[in-house]
Amino acid sequence: MAPAPGMQQIDLSKLNLPQLAQLKQQVDHDLQVFQESLQALKIAQGKFVDSGETVEKLTPATKGKTILVPLTSSMYVSGTIADTDNVIIDIGTGYYAQKDIEGAKDYFKRKVQFVTEQMEKIQVLGIEKTKVKDAICMMMEMKIQAQSEPQKVS
Repeated sequence: MAPAPGMQQIDLSKLNLPQLAQLKQQVDHDLQVFQESLQALKIAQGKFVDSGETVEKLTPATKGKTILVPLTSSMYVSGTIADTDNVIIDIGTGYYAQKDIEGAKDYFKRKVQFVTEQMEKIQVLGIEKTKVKDAICMMMEMKIQAQSEPQKVS
């Protein structure tokens, strides 16, 4: 089987137990990083979905309505909807952009799609790493059994 891009092929049978244990530890770490990345992307995906749904709710009938405007993740101020044709959206790292409603809907739709694609890529990498981990564990078990068998014969 050819290694995935960015991965090198290693003959596990040529590694000793400490090397296998170290390799397993590295693969476990990689899997943990993948899990954390998936969690962060899931949170971002949820925020983009929520933002898109909020923009969907802006109609001419909502003009003049009172809303809570987030200043930080835990602090809100009261505000009034003055313009139902345009919104200011957070595009990341402290930058904001004014968009019309359709542009904002499209932006959030594209962001959700992009984040979903990234999540799918990470899940594929996670599956491959899990297969590698399983192969390492199997080789470790075989080597442990091989070491204990000569002792049983004595």
